[in-house]
Amino acid sequence: MARNKTQNLPDLSALLTPKNSLMLAVERAVLRGQDWAYASVPIAEQIAARLAGVITLDLVKSGQRLLEKDISEVLHVSRAPVREAMRILERDRLVEFQARRGAIVTAPDENELRDIFRVRSVLYVTMLEQVARESPAEFEALLTAHMPKLTRAAEESEDAYAVESFLLNFNTVDLCRNRLLVDVLHSISLRTLRYVRLGFVAKPQSVRTSLKFWHALHKAAIKRDNELLLSLAASRLDDARDAAVRAIAANPADSRRARTPKAAQPEVAAASTKRVAPRVLRTVES
Repeated sequence: MARNKTQNLPDLSALLTPKNSLMLAVERAVLRGQDWAYASVPIAEQIAARLAGVITLDLVKSGQRLLEKDISEVLHVSRAPVREAMRILERDRLVEFQARRGAIVTAPDENELRDIFRVRSVLYVTMLEQVARESPAEFEALLTAHMPKLTRAAEESEDAYAVESFLLNFNTVDLCRNRLLVDVLHSISLRTLRYVRLGFVAKPQSVRTSLKFWHALHKAAIKRDNELLLSLAASRLDDARDAAVRAIAANPADSRRARTPKAAQPEVAAASTKRVAPRVLRTVES
């Protein structure tokens, strides 16, 4: 018997895209920076990384429902790891569970954004001060290696730049010897990526501004000018926050849609999920 149409379901075919740089970045965030060989990554974390990727790229919209049955059919897995993946996304505030509706993709929220960046700014600058003091050569080498990639990504797209900037930040955090600081920064990295990308997409010019900050940071690192380095880092974080705030303010409907009660939302047909797909556990080349 055919299932009744269900409200506000996404097209899940995006989950079948091969692994790319975004998926690798999101996977690192989901795994909190742990180094796993891909074949050994738990299935639930693989599924969570794929779902987080399509949410971060806005291929699945805020307010849309994520049904375990549909996801398990698309990815050819049982519902148990899908359920666990949903809890991982709930932990990272990408979905929330609502009575009679199940898992709903959260909307970008200005209050959450400001809270995240307030915490991140303090912790990131603290982390960077420690890295610049204890591992200046390693930090300079990291920037030297990443700057060409960052420049190419800026020419490619806002998404490519958001991912490359995320990876550079992630690798910078990994240089820090304060593991508690590292763990906390990793724990908010996925939500940070979502908001930073939102700002870049809404105002593409902000990519160039961000790239200029990174070049200035690189020069300060070479000169071992830590005072300038930390000042530039704080300014870059503030600029990313402001760009994301403007993006949310320009699209208030997204936030309202995610909080609209079930009865008030329009009826849409469920997306077809009956297509044949490779198993999510198969290793796919970037």
